Amino acid sequence: MRRREFFKAAAVTAGAAAAHQALPAGQAIAAEPGEIPRRPYKDGVNLSIIGFGGIVVVGMEQPRADWIVADSFERGVNYYDVAPSYGKGEAERKLGPALKPFRKRSFLACKTQERGAEGAGKELENSLKTLKTDYLDLYQLHAMRKMEDVDRVMGPGGAMETFVRAKKEGKVKYLGFSAHSTEAALALMDRFDFDSILFPVNYVCYAQGNFGPQVVAKAKEKGVARLALKSLAYTPWAKGEERTFPKCWYEPVGQITLARKALRFTLTEGVTAAIPPGDPIVYRMALDLASNLDPMGEEERSELLASSAELKPIFTT
Repeated sequence: MRRREFFKAAAVTAGAAAAHQALPAGQAIAAEPGEIPRRPYKDGVNLSIIGFGGIVVVGMEQPRADWIVADSFERGVNYYDVAPSYGKGEAERKLGPALKPFRKRSFLACKTQERGAEGAGKELENSLKTLKTDYLDLYQLHAMRKMEDVDRVMGPGGAMETFVRAKKEGKVKYLGFSAHSTEAALALMDRFDFDSILFPVNYVCYAQGNFGPQVVAKAKEKGVARLALKSLAYTPWAKGEERTFPKCWYEPVGQITLARKALRFTLTEGVTAAIPPGDPIVYRMALDLASNLDPMGEEERSELLASSAELKPIFTT
């Protein structure tokens, strides 16, 4: 039976504040002690190595959402990611007002699951209105899973027509996609020069699902910036198991030492930034760890991958 050591927020804060070690030059932009380091995205844009996932504010009253966004920004988080599907639109409705005071100094990414040009255009306009902004820094095809999705968005009347037009009109600055399929991710990078990819980069998926390394390698080869999902995923919830973190459809890493290793693994894979799970406690754990994440060496990396032998990955190739 697995041992589980779920953390206390105060303990994480104390442990992470005990030391500060910036990531080496070339891998991260220098940060003040306790601040979140930043890494290059594109064109001189630098993003905090921990991003804010919009699901965090789902279920919160607006004052609480305002506070957690402001606190994140004060700590150095400048990368915020959201989608219309999060909380059936609640994430956008809460994040828009909360981020408004910091909008010009932040990098806001949004997504669409619409595959056609018309639907994507309508959803883009609604997201801009709801998020109270006249442009998005990054607009992404959301949750690309099947080759049918790829063919649809890239074909005549597909969503990419809207994406390209929106960039020309200044409504979006950069174009990207998120994917939960190796096949779809590789195909998309072959068919269009995307600025970035948002993809699961997770040690269990790498070791037990052969899921991730091919996509990261392809993105590096093509000069596509890498943004990471699921860095703190552990394994699927067991059937009938109490979901200690109800916002997570998988069991997240809850043990602090392992969480630090999991984040270091992801960020050592040439990733600009990682978006933690949408549970506020797990998110704040990632923030507290972020100022003390040195690169992972090969021996420690091999040990971490081997330690996942009995775990089931949340994604496989």
